[in-house]
Amino acid sequence: MPSQKPSICPANATHSEDPYKYQCGFGNHHVTEAIPGVLPPCGTNLPQKCRYGLYAEQLNGTPFISPRNMASSVWMYRGKPAAAHHPPVKIGGGDHIESCFLSINSNATFTPLSYTWGPLKSDQSLASTAGPAVTFVQGLKTIGGHGDATLKEGLAVHQYAFDTDMHQQAFSNHDGELLLIPQHGTLDIKTELGNLRVKPEFIVVLPPGIRFSVNIVRALESPMSKIKATGYALEVFGTRFTLPDLGVLGANGLAHPRDFEYPMARFDHDAEDDGRPFCVTIKLAGRLFSYTQPHTPFDVVAWNGKYAPYRYDLSRFCHLTANTDQLDPTSYCVLTAPSKGPGMSLVDFCIFGDKWAVSRNTLRIPYYHRNIATELCGVIRGQYPGSVRPLEAGGLSFEQSYMPHGETYEAHRKASEAANDPVKLGGSLFFMFNVSSHLALTRWATEEHPDIRLERPGIWDSMKNHFAHHLQEANACLSGSHGQQTLTPPKSPDGRMLIDTNL
Repeated sequence: MPSQKPSICPANATHSEDPYKYQCGFGNHHVTEAIPGVLPPCGTNLPQKCRYGLYAEQLNGTPFISPRNMASSVWMYRGKPAAAHHPPVKIGGGDHIESCFLSINSNATFTPLSYTWGPLKSDQSLASTAGPAVTFVQGLKTIGGHGDATLKEGLAVHQYAFDTDMHQQAFSNHDGELLLIPQHGTLDIKTELGNLRVKPEFIVVLPPGIRFSVNIVRALESPMSKIKATGYALEVFGTRFTLPDLGVLGANGLAHPRDFEYPMARFDHDAEDDGRPFCVTIKLAGRLFSYTQPHTPFDVVAWNGKYAPYRYDLSRFCHLTANTDQLDPTSYCVLTAPSKGPGMSLVDFCIFGDKWAVSRNTLRIPYYHRNIATELCGVIRGQYPGSVRPLEAGGLSFEQSYMPHGETYEAHRKASEAANDPVKLGGSLFFMFNVSSHLALTRWATEEHPDIRLERPGIWDSMKNHFAHHLQEANACLSGSHGQQTLTPPKSPDGRMLIDTNL
């Protein structure tokens, strides 16, 4: 049943193809009802009797004693309480899902090697009707992670690919908060609190414990066409995504709070004699369980609170630029998840889209560096601008913490000689997971992924030692400054000077 007509959120005005309406404002206490008058009067959340015979139910996302600025919960008024279901049973199908990345898990390994993975394809081709159907839950594959969901500390990185809607099914992730990044295929996500339309170049965040279904938007003229959806997922344990502090930037910049959109209340209605079972799958400690119930879980007629899913249009991100030098990747941070360590994030989600490059007397390509953070990059649209790895749209790259990396010699030399004129960078959209720790890769990622691309052998062999050609100049400088050091060119065992003459 459609929700009550709200005032249109200005941030949603440009998405005319979206059938849903939204509430705006990151972290707000939202209030919405699909039928006027369902919410209890102000001053109470738990009336003795709810209107229309509905049941009041609360979902808490934080402990009761959490500070008020961190507390997050939602009150729902629904057809039947969520407790009305049959006992859960353990099921298969989650062999490629991991939530523990400690050394005790033989399926997760820490490695200093660089990896690149190609796009993950669904088990069904776009044109074929043969083969098993794959839902969102079945198409979720873990690349790697850190920590352990049962310790409420860490994260997991996944790719997904599926081609089938979740008919009469729902999913509830009890391990952590899930950020989805569609790369191909528009998602229609039905949650207990309302619906969200999420196309590529959008993201959606789904809090733990919220039940939802993920379906694919298909063309009206061919609703039965075989369309797949692929993308990425970042899951955080024991923490939640929030906006980064702006510091000296002040009140404005990066992702604006008003651009985050939350669903309006919207419900399905079950006839008492329907009799069709609804299957709900749970992910708990990386294992899958399921239970059935004779009614829909999407029967919330009204709700109010802060604990809710939301989406964000990445094209609205406010990119920063600099007149000299380079800004760190976290200056492109959309969302961050704080860790338990003071002043340190668990992971930052950074986006790189259209912007102007205006820095003068500056090397504009990524410089050579080593980093406490592990970097994973993915491409949503266009060509990846890096020169070292063959990363394409739908693929993912991995660079372990403290491992040195940068661009090839050829790319570095070209950028060193390029004009520093202002230029607009565009045509691509890619992201980075900036993880403040080591990251373990799963056995599936290192051995079973259908498209594993290791770093090309010899890619750094063309690197030149330019300094060796300037030793005479450097010695003159040292002599002029009364220095005692004398620089000599390196020699091979047979006494030859090791200076590259092809510079």
